[in-house]
Amino acid sequence: MTSTQLLVIGAGPGGYAAAFHAADLGLAVTLIDKDAPLGGVCLNRGCIPSKALLHAAKTIHEAAAAEKIGITFGPAVLDIEKLRAWKDAVTRRLTSGLGQLALARKITVIQGEARFLHANAVEIITPSGTQQLTFEHAVIATGSVPASLSLLPVSKRVWDSTAALALPHIPSSLLVIGGGYIGLELGSAYAALGSTVSIIEALPQLLPAVDKDLADILLRRLRKDFNAVMTGTRVIRAEETTEGMRITWCDDKGKESQTVYSQVLVAAGRKPHTGGLGLEHTKVQLTDNGFIEVDHCRRTDEKNIYAIGDVAGNPMLAHKASAEAKVAAATIAGHSAAYAPRCIPSVIYTDPELAWCGLTEHEALVRNINITVSKFPWTASGRAMSVNRTDGLTKIIADTITGRILGVGIVGAGAGELIAEGALAVETGLKADDLASTIHPHPTLSETLMEAAEGLFGQPTHLIPSKK
Repeated sequence: MTSTQLLVIGAGPGGYAAAFHAADLGLAVTLIDKDAPLGGVCLNRGCIPSKALLHAAKTIHEAAAAEKIGITFGPAVLDIEKLRAWKDAVTRRLTSGLGQLALARKITVIQGEARFLHANAVEIITPSGTQQLTFEHAVIATGSVPASLSLLPVSKRVWDSTAALALPHIPSSLLVIGGGYIGLELGSAYAALGSTVSIIEALPQLLPAVDKDLADILLRRLRKDFNAVMTGTRVIRAEETTEGMRITWCDDKGKESQTVYSQVLVAAGRKPHTGGLGLEHTKVQLTDNGFIEVDHCRRTDEKNIYAIGDVAGNPMLAHKASAEAKVAAATIAGHSAAYAPRCIPSVIYTDPELAWCGLTEHEALVRNINITVSKFPWTASGRAMSVNRTDGLTKIIADTITGRILGVGIVGAGAGELIAEGALAVETGLKADDLASTIHPHPTLSETLMEAAEGLFGQPTHLIPSKK
């Protein structure tokens, strides 16, 4: 049996960030993951490979759109082997870099699966055998796994997100079950790469967490890219045939329909990965939704064991996991730290991108918060016009009395990059006049944030002013 000051279970954006930060603070760290390359789901089977495919899709879209400005390319020709190799190379480069960073910090890395024996020891099953490890503190960062649908048979014609990101082939027809960000992103990528894509969502509308005026701009584009978008619809039967997967669904009026698809992608969400950890041998408690219960320091009911990332609650986002990791590592190292963000930005990496942070207009109405809303359409942006991307909108929500910025929403090309300024404004409690008076470079899309802030005072430079 060996020993370590800090054991980190899981090497995703939460786990490796916790391990790195703890090592920087002087702790002896052991990092365990079942995969040899570090990076977890995000780098190996999630965020990074999906963005690589979405970049390929965006390239195809931009080449087609160039005809409007007088440049015509020939039809896109897909070399799937080369695309897959490029995607995998991006992942390998990042995971290799993480390995070098762990080595430089003298972190002990073990490939294996850990199971708690009690609150200060784990059993680790490795490719070469089993070993035991004692620890002073532990951080659980095991992430999440794709949710499955029991009515679908086990078949090569049924993908989860991991299988879809492996890019085994481009199906002639693809049904995406689930209209969340995973379904929309992967559906968009495969549609651009040549699949006829349909999507089914059980809820009455896609993207219910996003304000409708922002979501509608994205959905207009998706309805052009997708063959069908079916909301308020549930899959009720599935049967594999020689032609493909015969799917029967029922809409909100009780009408049943069926179609055969060559491939089905289940993107019905993710669930926390706590199975096999041996938590029953500790005081660690789970919520009704299966998440590990933690306090503001990410500490569980077992005071020397912490949990971060997807396994510790929504939202299941890599940057949320990394932020929690630094709090947990600092607390373990004896520093004062707490996880209490005012906002966590969210991004859907479709084309156009959709990003938001802080309070939405809908949430404000439900909570009866007195707000003022300003919207700046990208049709009034010189930069958006010059890059032929006026399909955007920037929205700012501010407290009517104090002027403090409570929320920001952006839909448009590069919204995922622009939202960081909005997150900074919400997190630091900036007022609308702070943003409006900050000189932004011209011509840029970032100016839309400044002009939306100006609109709160009825003084947007490039729109007809409203009376205030």
